[in-house]
Amino acid sequence: MSLLLQNVSKSYGAVKALKGVSVTLKKGEVVGLLGPNGAGKSSLMKILTGYYKEWEGQISYEGLDLKTDLQRIQKQVGYLPENNPLYNEMYVVEYLKYVANLYKLDNPPYKEILKKTGLLDHQRHKIQTLSKGYRQRVGLAAALIHDPQLLILDEPTTGLDPNQLVEIRKLIRQLGKDKTVLLSTHILQEVDALCDRVIIINKGEIVLDQALEELRSKQEQIIEVSFDYRIELVALEKLPNVQKVVNTHDFDYELHLSGTQDMRPAVFDFAHDNGLKILSLQFKNESLEQLFKKLTS
Repeated sequence: MSLLLQNVSKSYGAVKALKGVSVTLKKGEVVGLLGPNGAGKSSLMKILTGYYKEWEGQISYEGLDLKTDLQRIQKQVGYLPENNPLYNEMYVVEYLKYVANLYKLDNPPYKEILKKTGLLDHQRHKIQTLSKGYRQRVGLAAALIHDPQLLILDEPTTGLDPNQLVEIRKLIRQLGKDKTVLLSTHILQEVDALCDRVIIINKGEIVLDQALEELRSKQEQIIEVSFDYRIELVALEKLPNVQKVVNTHDFDYELHLSGTQDMRPAVFDFAHDNGLKILSLQFKNESLEQLFKKLTS
């Protein structure tokens, strides 16, 4: 399964929002879409969802043409917009039933979707009573109710607390195993945590399209870790492949490592063996930050 864009352009009067964009999105990958404000990300996503119908070029999904088979393709698309519009007066499960009716679903998997998005205990709550993080979950549940094969997420982790963030990241990664996921975000760390591939768009043109593994293989590996207790740098320096350790703040450390092997499991083992709790653990993709600034400045 794949989504193929060929020479896609979009104009608003004299302003060209997209300039001949060509890209292929495949099943089983989570693709991060990055770009500064006004780069063309929103225009691209609104074209893919069918919101914008006036554009040039060709877009096909599984042999279907977006211009002539729009409704058939829309049945395969789930969309979570950035502003996540909801009917606040509805109960959570009531809203999901409303969305399911729009798709004319015979046996909507309400319980499965509520459980998957962590809303099972909130299904009888009115949407207006939910926190921003849980409202975001409702939007994601609505995008999933018809089991779409193409999932378009615009800033999906906005408003989530750290615990919710971990759960939603895990869900998106699971969805990316058998769906095509296009994720737009301003947060580079989200791309590192979630995506298999990154596309950077600037002034309506794709300036980078590359697998993250390929990017990482060309950069120094830096791991950021936060413990619940201060430890001596010399202890961390004994970890395999460590070249340098920097105590950046209180219980926060940067580990500079050689090689391309993911050393986060070794950090987990170190914490376990020394009775420490890890509060956060992530790659610091300096190369991606530098590329983004270079390509969008």
